[in-house]
Amino acid sequence: MLIETESTPNPATLKFLPGRPVMETGTRDFASPEEAEASPLAQALFTLGDVSGVFFGRDFVSVTIAPGAEWSMAKPDVLGIIMDHFLGDMPLFNPASAAGISVPGEAEGGFAEDPADADIIDQIKELIETRVRPAVANDGGDIVYRGFDKGNVYLKMQGACAGCPSSTATLKNGIESLLKHYVPEVTAVHAV
Repeated sequence: MLIETESTPNPATLKFLPGRPVMETGTRDFASPEEAEASPLAQALFTLGDVSGVFFGRDFVSVTIAPGAEWSMAKPDVLGIIMDHFLGDMPLFNPASAAGISVPGEAEGGFAEDPADADIIDQIKELIETRVRPAVANDGGDIVYRGFDKGNVYLKMQGACAGCPSSTATLKNGIESLLKHYVPEVTAVHAV
């Protein structure tokens, strides 16, 4: 089995492509060893000690290492764990633990959206789904809509995008510009 690796804009994160689907639908982000208890693969990766984040996408696993850790030391161990997992056809999640899967377009964040903004919100979600998410997935992450209030769009960055040094620039210069262009009601985009 050959697992390809790709760098991401976040130097602390590498994208691992096992050559088969990882998640059939949605994504899953693990930001701590406690969250990783839902998945044997994520749990095994966190046991390495240098791993600070694991993200499952459609056909990739993004792994983030802690500050001070070096990929030259961590990569062989990460590759070994991912390869063993997929060669062994092990389950991605422990039984009855997949409840935390993020489904694209799922809004959670407590923003009280005005029903009068429904058309604007639909436009924003459509642009995120068709224009933004595919590009962000190429970089080993995901972006999820969280809300719209008085011209402000709230998005959650996941995977390689969470904590990436260039994510603020991507959010402001790329995503905000795109949304403002197509949806004039948008005045700003914020990460939550």
